[in-house]
Amino acid sequence: MIEIENLTMQYGDLRALDGLTLNIRSGELFAFLGPNGAGKTTAIKLLTGLMKPVQGSVKLCGVDVQAEPLKAKALLGYVPDVGIFYEKLTAPEFMHFIAELFEMDPTRSAERTVALFDLFSLHEHTSQRIENLSHGTRQRLAIASALLHEPKVFIIDEPMVGLDPIHARIVKEELKRQSRNGATVLMSTHLLNIAEEVADRIGILHRGKLIFVGTLAELRAAQERQGLNLEEIFLEMVR
Repeated sequence: MIEIENLTMQYGDLRALDGLTLNIRSGELFAFLGPNGAGKTTAIKLLTGLMKPVQGSVKLCGVDVQAEPLKAKALLGYVPDVGIFYEKLTAPEFMHFIAELFEMDPTRSAERTVALFDLFSLHEHTSQRIENLSHGTRQRLAIASALLHEPKVFIIDEPMVGLDPIHARIVKEELKRQSRNGATVLMSTHLLNIAEEVADRIGILHRGKLIFVGTLAELRAAQERQGLNLEEIFLEMVR
């Protein structure tokens, strides 16, 4: 699970995140929503230990991200909005590199690589360097590599970037499967229809504050907007 307590981040005079407190349960698929500048990417960078907060804390499965960063990151799979690779490696070489980072058993990592390449249709690209892969193929590789070590917490920023409808469907099904199998899945997205389709709960960030957290049914009830879709309610809330 993810436990967030009073998480705050400041850039000069700008408070990008203001006292975020939130618990995301094991087995839950949670979606962060918000307009540009709402604080979503800042929140994710704090959750993954890429930045240190002004105040507050994050725990992944009970492990404090700041106090025990290596232990926390061993539990985490993370896909940023723009994937980061060693461009001269092939996809299998990159997966091998990731497996060594997480000190995986070689037999298990090889099995997982084959299974993930099957799932994300990557076998036909195994001889190409990553620098020559399409945007969508790189996104699929980024997701595969983040799932390789079977993380207990999976965080993904804009999961559908560059994906065609076939692979977008595969990714949505895999995110749901991960949560059904007990992982905590957090995604940040601008695609409200994706959140509406797959998320168990949503959190809406606006100007650094969490202005709503709950199910879509709870959001409709709170806003007294029965029958409206998520996009219509969201636009009313953040104008």
